[in-house]
Amino acid sequence: MRGASLARMNLHPVNRQPAMSRRKSTCPHDCPSTCALDVEVLDGAMIGRVRGSDAQSYTAGVICAKVARYAERNHHPDRLLKPLQRVGEKGAGDFREISWEAALDELAEAFVRAETQHGSEAVWPYHYAGTMGLVQRDGIHRLRNLKGYSGQFDTICVNMAWTGYWAGTGKLAGPDPREMAKSDCIVIWGTNAVSTQVNVMTHATRARKERGAKIVVIDVYYNDTMKQADLALCLNPGSDGALACAVMHCLFRDGHADRDYMAKYADCPGELEAHLKSRGPQWAAPITGLSVQEIEAFAALLGERKRAFLRLGYGFTRSRNGAVNMHAALSIATVMGSWPLEGGGAFHNNAAIYNLNNNIITAADRRDPAIRMLDQSRIGQILTGDADALLGGPPVLAMLIQNTNPVSVAPEQTLVKQGFARDDLFVCVHEQFMTETAKMADIVLPATMFTEHDDIYRGGGHQYLSLGPKLIDGPGETRENHYVHCELMKRLGVEDRANDMSARDLIDAFLKASKRGSLEALEEKGWIDCQPDFDTAHYVGGFHFPDRRFRFAPDWPNVRAMNSAPMGPYVSMPRLPDHWDVTENADAAHPFRLVTAPARSFLNSTFNETPGSIAREGRPHVMVHPEDASALSIADGAAVILGNERGQVRLHAKYFDGVCRGVLVSEGLWPNDAFVDGNGINTLTGADPAAPFGGAAFHDNHVWLRPVPPAAGRDTAKGNEETVSA
Repeated sequence: MRGASLARMNLHPVNRQPAMSRRKSTCPHDCPSTCALDVEVLDGAMIGRVRGSDAQSYTAGVICAKVARYAERNHHPDRLLKPLQRVGEKGAGDFREISWEAALDELAEAFVRAETQHGSEAVWPYHYAGTMGLVQRDGIHRLRNLKGYSGQFDTICVNMAWTGYWAGTGKLAGPDPREMAKSDCIVIWGTNAVSTQVNVMTHATRARKERGAKIVVIDVYYNDTMKQADLALCLNPGSDGALACAVMHCLFRDGHADRDYMAKYADCPGELEAHLKSRGPQWAAPITGLSVQEIEAFAALLGERKRAFLRLGYGFTRSRNGAVNMHAALSIATVMGSWPLEGGGAFHNNAAIYNLNNNIITAADRRDPAIRMLDQSRIGQILTGDADALLGGPPVLAMLIQNTNPVSVAPEQTLVKQGFARDDLFVCVHEQFMTETAKMADIVLPATMFTEHDDIYRGGGHQYLSLGPKLIDGPGETRENHYVHCELMKRLGVEDRANDMSARDLIDAFLKASKRGSLEALEEKGWIDCQPDFDTAHYVGGFHFPDRRFRFAPDWPNVRAMNSAPMGPYVSMPRLPDHWDVTENADAAHPFRLVTAPARSFLNSTFNETPGSIAREGRPHVMVHPEDASALSIADGAAVILGNERGQVRLHAKYFDGVCRGVLVSEGLWPNDAFVDGNGINTLTGADPAAPFGGAAFHDNHVWLRPVPPAAGRDTAKGNEETVSA
């Protein structure tokens, strides 16, 4: 790929090797690892190999294979290179080239038109985590806040997980994640780290090699991370709270609960112990699908190894009871009293350690709190005029979309597509490729990639603030997000000093406002280690509540959260850790539970355009237990239909005995047009808000499964021409 690309661009003669330098950078993608990178720059114009930096102690020289192949994406022949204007029907893909000036003028005019009709809230800037850069991702909020456009609740990913962790500790921070290497037992719960957070495995396997540590992996299917485990627990989706309760039951029962620690640092340990007496392994086994012996083995391992590090992921919180499950798993570390030990405690995300002042980037200090905040997960309902989802306000008439692909990623895809097809909705999409969402746009703007602009990144899975400098020029007429924000605000008459600042200027001002030094100092090292002292990170003096006590009994409606008010069925949330049975359970009409897990070679819908990733993933499929498939007369590899009240999806069955009976797993996200009918997997996902503060339950869907009837004809997914068999 690299040589072919160089030849196409005529960057060097046949007999000359390109001049190569190695530059520091940071992976920008939606992953807690935020890896420190060493990037080859060829002739100052292209990138070559990408490696993990061995100078940064969390990345430790290791990155995922898809980012290592980033040149394939960076120099992809299908990159968007010029601004485009729609000339045909929405979604038909008919565009003509226009100038940047004309495109931005039309965007500004559409925003003014919408505001004139229904007020500023009729405009909804929509974004997410296609880049995690604090300038290029979050700068859209400056436009939003200074113009009074509709706000956005970020509910696609973190809400249930963060709320569940906050509920116990009062703060979103935990032990130094590098301490996994110093643990005697690492519990990797609800994250397929080999595929999605490879650096977790670096430190966990080091502990096993150097200390004889045991690795426990808990998930809903036997994935690549489970293959690395000393104890692998495959449980039913949404049953993590039951497992956590049974483990704590055993710890109390067998004398492994640290009662002295809890008496000093927990709110109601006696009440918890009494509550858990009826929630032992015999109770949890039928809920979780695990055997009593498996649960006892896990509890015994923790009892023997108090220096245990619980690495709590996002996957198990993507259920309607996700916040309760996170809190229950987190509570194990407090029952054990493992927090004060090096290599002990529970970690999810370090967002609270940075203490950053981003007002120069986002104008958060100038936001009008009266402006509505629309739930990004309910975009389908919002764009189809649901009054509740619109919070009683005006319709959305104009959007600028950056860093996300809602026509593939968002729940309730049938509604999402209907909403984007509205003739009275103006959409501008700033993108790197012609995604499903870009195809629905009125204006498409070509975007740079992380090697082509300056940005700064905050790690979630570690403790580094990292620089991502511009390494090469973007191809064609690509422009950074910051350029779009500034040029649009100038056209809208918004005066703000950041409009005349470069991304580098903003980074420097942001660092100084946050008391984190300067850009010049950051460029020298590449990153800043923001790890707090040991006692702070381990809550040695108590937890982040006025009484310094961990909350076994959270006040759920008043837990710190990103949303302004509780939502979902929060009034029925259990007072203490428990199995909260509010998941979308199987029933007679929908006998299967569907989990839409991440694929190893994709990252959400990113990388699903690169040939290397497509070749490694093959085609969309659903993993089904052979006995379940046999009962439905479904052959391995046969075309099947998944369905529920939200819609239907066609893909192929893949026999896999690493799932529980009655559980289906589809790894993605594949582009919609990779499916026979053009309906992606999120057609089946619900957007109803999960308690207590919203969030989409992507791994919590009941479905039916059927073979494709022979009369359905030939399978044309991805250009394949295979005879469909029932």
